[in-house]
Amino acid sequence: MTATDSQSAPRSIPLERPWGDIREAVTRLCAEFPNDYWVALERDDAYPTAFVRALTESGFLAALIPESYGGSGLPLSAAGAVLETIHACGCNAAACHAQMYTMGTVLRHGSDAQKQRYLPQIASGALRLQAFGVTEPTTGSDTTQLKTRAERTAHDTYLINGQKVWTSRALESDLMLLLARTTPADQVTRRSDGLSVFLVDMREARGRHMDIRKIDAMINHNACEVFFDDLEIPADALIGEEGRGFRYIVDSMNAERILIAYECLGDARFFVDRAREYAGERTVFGRPIGANQAVQFPIARAYADTMAAELMVARAAAFYEAGETPAAEANMAKLLAADASWNAAEACMQTFGGFAFARDYGIERKWREARLYQTAPISKNMILAYLGQHVLGLPRSY
Repeated sequence: MTATDSQSAPRSIPLERPWGDIREAVTRLCAEFPNDYWVALERDDAYPTAFVRALTESGFLAALIPESYGGSGLPLSAAGAVLETIHACGCNAAACHAQMYTMGTVLRHGSDAQKQRYLPQIASGALRLQAFGVTEPTTGSDTTQLKTRAERTAHDTYLINGQKVWTSRALESDLMLLLARTTPADQVTRRSDGLSVFLVDMREARGRHMDIRKIDAMINHNACEVFFDDLEIPADALIGEEGRGFRYIVDSMNAERILIAYECLGDARFFVDRAREYAGERTVFGRPIGANQAVQFPIARAYADTMAAELMVARAAAFYEAGETPAAEANMAKLLAADASWNAAEACMQTFGGFAFARDYGIERKWREARLYQTAPISKNMILAYLGQHVLGLPRSY
C-alpha cells in the first residue's frame, strides 16, 4: 500500500477533539478581536483590556476554579482547549493565562479563608491574579538561588526586600503570587528549602515600598521589573507552610508548562492553516506555490510535528488531571509543542515570503510571539538538562 492509497483506508481512531463546545465558543469570541486589534495594541504598547474582559465575562478565565467559588470546575484539558483555540484564531492569551495556573497554588495550598476571600472575586473578574513574581535578574532559571527576602517581624507581618524581573502584567494585576526566601540559603539542608509563597495585594502595595517599571520588549506581554523595599505584608498572606514554597511553585509550574504547550499547539495550527491556504491560492509561473515540494514539504512536516506534540500534551494533561505530578511529561509537552510551533512559524514565514513581514497579515506578529516559547517560561536547554539528569539518570551537567 502506498502513502496515497492509505488515505482511503478506514479510520479506527475518532477524529473529534475534546471540548468541542468550548472551542466553538472561544472561536466566536475571538472573531471579535481580529488582527487589527492586536496590531493597534502593539502600536500603543497597550494591554488588551477589552479582550480580557470578554474572556472573563464569558467565564473562560474561571474554568479551573471550582463551582463552589464561582468558577466552572473544569479540568486542565478544558482550560488548555481555551488557550489553544485563542492562539489558533490568531489572538494571544499571554495577557491572562497566568491567572489559570497561579490560581491553582491558592486552590491547592491556600487556607480556607484565602480561598473564600479571593477565588470568588478572581472568578468574577473583580480581582485579577495575573502577576507571578519568581524570576530575578541574577538567578534566572535557578529558582532555588533567588535573593528576594521575606523576614518575619515581631508584629505578625513580613518585610519583603528584593527584585523580580520579567514579571508580566504586574501593572495590570491586583494580586501577585510571590516566591521569596524566608530562611537564608546557608541555613537550609537542601537548596529548595526555606522558600515561601505569598499572595501580595498589589493594590495596597503599589507606590508604597513597591515600584514597578515596564520593560520595553520585542513582544507586547506587559513585562515588568518589580522592586520591593521594606514592603510590609500581613502574615496571613503566606500560602501554605513557611519554607515549603518551592514545592508549591513546582506544582504550579507543571500546570503552567502544560497550558503553555496548549498555546504552542494553537500557534502551530494557526501557522499551518495560514500556510496551507496561502500555498494553495498563491500562483507563480502559472501554478500554486504549494505544488513545489520546497514549499509543500515544510508545511507537511510542521503538521506532522504538531500532531505528535498534541499527543504528548494530552498525555501530560491526563496525568495532571489524575492527581499525579507529571514533571517529565509537562516538560516534554512544552518542549515538543514549542518546537512544533516554531517550525510551523518558520514554514509559514517562508511560504508567505515578503508578505509575511506586512503587519496586515498577522504572520510576523505571531512569529515573534512563537519565538518566546523557545526561551520562556523555561528554556529548551533547561528541559533537556532536567530530562537527562532526573529522567534518564545521566550525570549532572556543568
